[in-house]
Amino acid sequence: MGLNLDGKKAVVAEVSAQVAKAQTIVLAEYRGIEVGDLTRLRAKARQGGVYLRVLRNTLVRRAVADTLFAPLADQMSGPLIYGISADPIAAAKVLHDFAKSNEKLVLKAGGYAGKVLDKAGVQALASIPSREELLAKLLGVMKAPVSGFAVALGALAKQREEAAA
Repeated sequence: MGLNLDGKKAVVAEVSAQVAKAQTIVLAEYRGIEVGDLTRLRAKARQGGVYLRVLRNTLVRRAVADTLFAPLADQMSGPLIYGISADPIAAAKVLHDFAKSNEKLVLKAGGYAGKVLDKAGVQALASIPSREELLAKLLGVMKAPVSGFAVALGALAKQREEAAA
C-alpha cells in the first residue's frame, strides 16, 4: 500500500532529522535478500547505532536536499537500503561486514564529510577501527610503561629483599 501525502511528509521529516545529525550515509542494493537475513542486518545496525531503513529514493532525495549529502542524490536509484549514522564509520562498517557474508547485499555508494564515496571508498571507511577500538589501543599504549615500571619495581624490591637476607 502506498503512502499518502501526510505519510510521505512524515517519512521525509524523520529521514531529515536523521540526516541532520549524521556524519555518514551508506547506500546498498538489497535485491534478493531473504527476510531473516534482513532482520539480522537490522539487529546489527541497531546495536551499532545505525539508522537502517529501506526507503523510496524520491523521499530520501527530498530529505538530503540542502545538506552535505545532496550530491549523493545522483546515486539513488534502484532498490536501496540506507544506513545513516552519527558515528563516521558505523554505517559503513555494519553494511560492509554484512555484505562480506551475504553477496546479495551490494554496497553502492556513500557520503562522508560532504564527499560522495564509491564502493571502494565505503570499504576503506569501514576498515578504519571504531572509536572504541582506538581508545582501547590508546589505553594499552598508555598502560604499557606503567605496568613495565611496576614489574621493574617489583623485581628491584625482590632483589633488595634477597640481598638483605
